[in-house]
Amino acid sequence: MIHVSEEAKTEISRLKSEDKIAKEAFIRVGVKGGGCSGLSYQLDFDVESKEDDKVFEDNGVTIVVDKKSFLYLVGTTLDFSGGLNGKGFSFVNPNASRTCGCGESFAI
Repeated sequence: MIHVSEEAKTEISRLKSEDKIAKEAFIRVGVKGGGCSGLSYQLDFDVESKEDDKVFEDNGVTIVVDKKSFLYLVGTTLDFSGGLNGKGFSFVNPNASRTCGCGESFAI
């Protein structure tokens, strides 16, 4: 399961309404090799799911994760911060043994 914080839900709703993103669009979360800690997070809107995707709904938000990425992301929370130190989505991943300073990459 991938969890969605209230702040992330609010920002996703705002983006969908302001950026004219399709109502049926969902959040696609993934992991790819790269970044200073070895693995990087991916986050985007999508409208097409694939056969091996895992689909979750939390806090009214549909999250889709490919099977491989799910192994790294199980139990992760998608959050959003609009503070002065930076604005954007972040991942709180209990599986990460190490993260980089900016929080965009991690290691298991």
